[in-house]
Amino acid sequence: MRIVRYQETESGERSGAPGTGDVSYGILGTDGLITPLVGGPYGDRRPGAGPVLAADAVTLLAPVEPTKVIAVGRNFAAHAAELGNQVPERPLIFLKPSTSVIGPGADIVFPGYTEELHHEAELAAVIGVRCRDLEPEEVPAALLGYTCANDVTARDLQKPDGQWWRAKGSDTFCPLGPWVETELDTAALRITATVNGELRQEGGTHQMVRPVNELIAHISAAMTLLPGDVILTGTPAGVSRMHPGDVVTVAVEGLGELTNPVVEAV
Repeated sequence: MRIVRYQETESGERSGAPGTGDVSYGILGTDGLITPLVGGPYGDRRPGAGPVLAADAVTLLAPVEPTKVIAVGRNFAAHAAELGNQVPERPLIFLKPSTSVIGPGADIVFPGYTEELHHEAELAAVIGVRCRDLEPEEVPAALLGYTCANDVTARDLQKPDGQWWRAKGSDTFCPLGPWVETELDTAALRITATVNGELRQEGGTHQMVRPVNELIAHISAAMTLLPGDVILTGTPAGVSRMHPGDVVTVAVEGLGELTNPVVEAV
């Protein structure tokens, strides 16, 4: 099942433009039609009686509204090596604020305080129930599903700032979407990023140092996870610079594509 969050869009507006109607959750069918959900994406996910809409008649938003985004660094050995880092003995965990989240088609803003903005293509897990102290085997039952993510990073700020609050947490630095896929086998999925159609990143979930369930169990030992919270599971090698005017697409096999333009800060 593909769960979307959306607003109706004025005719002729580009994807990512602000919608005009109420924000709704729905189920995206294989026919491209969206059926609204009663009570949102959590729980029994009952279809509503509202109008069925074509996907091209709405603006898709970030598919969930997380209270927090929890990210994992250096979970692909080749990515750690390309930046001159070692794979850490314990998972390297950091937070991205909810205000960094944007949806498909929305602008990634290149702020004036960085000169080196990178894409990082990632598989993201979405929490479906309030949970804590999970064992790895308990994780699947706690998930709503998975989505694509771009862990946008101001690379030149990571070391000078120490804490990655600007490098990872600036506004628009966490594109998510285009939907949540509730059924996905994450054992061996291809992950890519293209910039203006050119392949930059390519890897697979089988290359992760620590698998998804282990990562989420580790995180849940320290903090309560709430419905809609997002876990970014790490990026493969091939990160590279983005510039204003670029169009970046993150793709995860069996899930979909997340595309965002890069614009200069006004």
